[in-house]
Amino acid sequence: MKKITNSLDKKDEMANILLKIDALKFGVFKLSTGKASPYYIDLRVIPSFPDVFSEICEFYAKTIMAEIGLKNFVRIAGIPIAGIPFSSQIAYNLKKPFLYMRKGVHLSGRERRVEGILVSGDRVLLIDDLLTTGSTLKKAADAVRAEGGVVTDAVVFLDREEGGRNLLEKTGVTLHSILRISEIANKLYEIGAIDQDSLKTIRKQIKKQ
Repeated sequence: MKKITNSLDKKDEMANILLKIDALKFGVFKLSTGKASPYYIDLRVIPSFPDVFSEICEFYAKTIMAEIGLKNFVRIAGIPIAGIPFSSQIAYNLKKPFLYMRKGVHLSGRERRVEGILVSGDRVLLIDDLLTTGSTLKKAADAVRAEGGVVTDAVVFLDREEGGRNLLEKTGVTLHSILRISEIANKLYEIGAIDQDSLKTIRKQIKKQ
């Protein structure tokens, strides 16, 4: 697999790579939110391609440093399940303490949603793989805040542009996305990797934000 090397065309290269590793599929799919979608982005396959995974985690880190700044958060929290491989590697790369969210309250021991050391007042950066409605990241922000943490920012690799950004902003969380689905669709159509019908299919799902 070709590595992403040129900073000027990283987004274009990543869009093409998603297609090459079969991360973009068309059909009828039910998302984790329960919503139906005519296309599916499966970022869970990325860690199976070490070079691609390493480059994407590096791009996450560069985005975090440029748009948020390392001094503006203390800990990194990963969102289950797909966000955890990315967030754990990014936390390691940035030398930040790592937390991860549980899908539900652990009914033994401390009965917490957040695993790891979280001190009241700590600023926590949330990291996930993609954003659709924003409900998962909102719940994560609520859980961290309930345990005394401060959440103002979240980073995702891909924004499906279906209203999630607005939901997070209403809860005081600024979203930073490396890619938007419109960017991927436009690039893949431009290089002939998808046809006009597929482009229209993706565009119909996008909400004005």
